Amino acid sequence: MRQEYNVYCDESCHLENDKAKSMVLGSIWVPRDSVKDINNRIREIKIKHTLNINYEVKWHKVGGNKTSFYEDLIDFFFDNDNLHFRGLVIPNKSELKHKEFNQTHDDFYYKMYFDLLKVILDPQCGYNIYLDIKDTKSQEKVLKLQEVLRNNHYDFSKQIIKKIQQVHSHEIEILQITDLLTGALSYVHREFQTSQAKLTLINRIKERSKYSLMNSTLYRESKMNIFIWQPKGELQK
Repeated sequence: MRQEYNVYCDESCHLENDKAKSMVLGSIWVPRDSVKDINNRIREIKIKHTLNINYEVKWHKVGGNKTSFYEDLIDFFFDNDNLHFRGLVIPNKSELKHKEFNQTHDDFYYKMYFDLLKVILDPQCGYNIYLDIKDTKSQEKVLKLQEVLRNNHYDFSKQIIKKIQQVHSHEIEILQITDLLTGALSYVHREFQTSQAKLTLINRIKERSKYSLMNSTLYRESKMNIFIWQPKGELQK
């Protein structure tokens, strides 16, 4: 039987005209049979820090009185061998020249999602991909991304990409960790320095990963995999 994985995806500043400098896509993948235990462990960490188990972990909530809680979540991610993260960063959206490459920003968005996921997907395994609901176009994005991924993997029998589904992040603890790591990458690449709590958390991620978060990691890095996209001709086609 195929090993089955769940992949939880999030994004930061992905809109074309949101005035944000950088765009980041992030994903965590985990063996499906480990999901329940991981979600339960995250709830235990919430209880340890006297938070309600329904408290939604979000990057924008990182603040002084919850810093130790968020540090424990980061440590849990790095200590659990079943949790893996990949982030794709477009450092400067102003450098994108969609018209020159006969594409829209939405076309580019799907290409970047493909680049995000292609390192994760093993043709010998099966994947359930979950995307955080962002806007009214979410379902359209799901169907398009599913089509693109299946076509690129010749997955006409739907054995590799089993499904792509929209979900609400407040219902899935692992997706909340994706939000946390994706938000941290975005904060670094947008060069913000306004929150000491967020800088503390970023330093913990750097310390545990042994990466600066500013450069691409090796292609086969499986724990904290980062790809810094650069607009070099064919990469946009």
